[in-house]
Amino acid sequence: MAARRLSCLLSRSLSASSSSSSSGSASLLLSQGRRVNRFSTAAATEELIIPPVQISHTQHLINGQFVDAASGKTFPTYDPRTGEVIAHVAAGDAEDINRAVAAARKAFDEGPWPKMSAYERSRILLRFADLVEKHSEELAALETWNNGKPYEQALHAEVPMFARLFHYYAGWADKIHGLTVPADGKYHVHTLHEPIGVAGQIIPWNFPLLMFAWKVGPALACGNTIVLKSAEQTPLTALYVAKLFQEAGLPPGVLNVVSGDGPTAGAPLASHMDVDKVAFTGSTDTGKIILELAARSNLKPVTLELGGKSPFIICEDADIDHAVELAHFALFFNQGQCCCAGSRTFVHERVYDEFIEKAKARAVKRVVGDPFKKGVEQGPQIDNEQFEKVLRYIRAGIDSDATLECGGGRLGSKGYFIEPTVFSNVKDDMLIAKDEIFGPVQSILKFKDLDEVVRRANATRYGLAAGVFTRNIDTANYLTRALRAGTVWVNCFDVFDAAIPFGGYKMSGIGREKGIYSLHNYLQVKAVVTPLKNPAWL
Repeated sequence: MAARRLSCLLSRSLSASSSSSSSGSASLLLSQGRRVNRFSTAAATEELIIPPVQISHTQHLINGQFVDAASGKTFPTYDPRTGEVIAHVAAGDAEDINRAVAAARKAFDEGPWPKMSAYERSRILLRFADLVEKHSEELAALETWNNGKPYEQALHAEVPMFARLFHYYAGWADKIHGLTVPADGKYHVHTLHEPIGVAGQIIPWNFPLLMFAWKVGPALACGNTIVLKSAEQTPLTALYVAKLFQEAGLPPGVLNVVSGDGPTAGAPLASHMDVDKVAFTGSTDTGKIILELAARSNLKPVTLELGGKSPFIICEDADIDHAVELAHFALFFNQGQCCCAGSRTFVHERVYDEFIEKAKARAVKRVVGDPFKKGVEQGPQIDNEQFEKVLRYIRAGIDSDATLECGGGRLGSKGYFIEPTVFSNVKDDMLIAKDEIFGPVQSILKFKDLDEVVRRANATRYGLAAGVFTRNIDTANYLTRALRAGTVWVNCFDVFDAAIPFGGYKMSGIGREKGIYSLHNYLQVKAVVTPLKNPAWL
């Protein structure tokens, strides 16, 4: 259902964009003499919509209570549409992590959650999912306000997917069990699948709700307790749904949520000696730090979902119009702030020129503006740091002599809006072809044959995802097996479902999220061996 909702949302946004028309930014004449086309950006300069939601929780949730930071400090969280402060949130540090871990440890060692029947745990997760659906509009508004993603995307795709994930994991809770194992000799052998204990979880800012679900759902289904650190840029929805968990009947201390930045809250969590497992989603560089902190402390197991530079390969037999739409979505979805974005668009030389013209025309039609406004496809980048980073990469692309087909600058004078940007004549050694930009910048490269494109697509430190667009099943089979990536989408992209595993090869991560594979991250396997006296059979 959730995957279908995302596809339907894509279809609506694509059809809306093709018919939309509005005043745009003035054409930009670059020093290199390249002229940039106008964009459909009506909402960027109009009066912003007031978010239809109240902020009710800004404190940490520790042991079932909303509490101030131990230091009494707070930090501001911002509206990326304007750069203005939305609220001040409790600023977590090592002492807050210590309090949260102590609560989670007590809840695991002494509390009812691990000892509760799996069926009862399942019922709590189901009640929580139902509450999410009841409060879907408030959640979507809060997610858009704090993150900048289109409200329609949050309401019609991400919040339903969030609820679906918890319905899915509720279904798993009472189906986790061990095996009876045949062994040589007179022994009865069975395995137990036991919860791992206290799980530390650190989630990113690009999909705050969905990453919460990817982490919390399987951990709770397996009977663990949790200390979750939200991203400092987007702390609000994690606190909102934590309150809904209380209403659903989750015992105190089972889920603890601490807001704060990486060095002061994330690092103490990853290195805590009483945390039994850490899960992290974010950049590859930060993932290395998490892995080192976990190893240097108590050698706790770690799962990592990290960066990507995913190839989107368009073969010579492709339906170009359809390929242009999918490649556009693969890159520009969520303002380009997606770890699996199809950020290296490889196009066969026979259709390259046609693709460039149509890709440029599609980007020019993209509606950028207030994400609360109906029909807007692209909101602002998350914050000034990311905004400036994307603009630096655009300048690097221009300086390296890639052809700037459209875009290349900011939109408006307030907030963190960037024009949808398309580069052609991109080479493999350019920064825009190697680094994860995490913004609305499409880099289009040319290839001659399949062996060449496989070699070039795999020539990266990343291996998170890939897209293949072809009408030939033999070509599709060849590429799906040759590409070193955790997910390969064929004639589609960004199709997510609660049951589909997600994770990367190489430096894109360790382990898998979602589906049955995610349960393995939160379980220990224990072998139990008992002698048999005079067994009737072996």
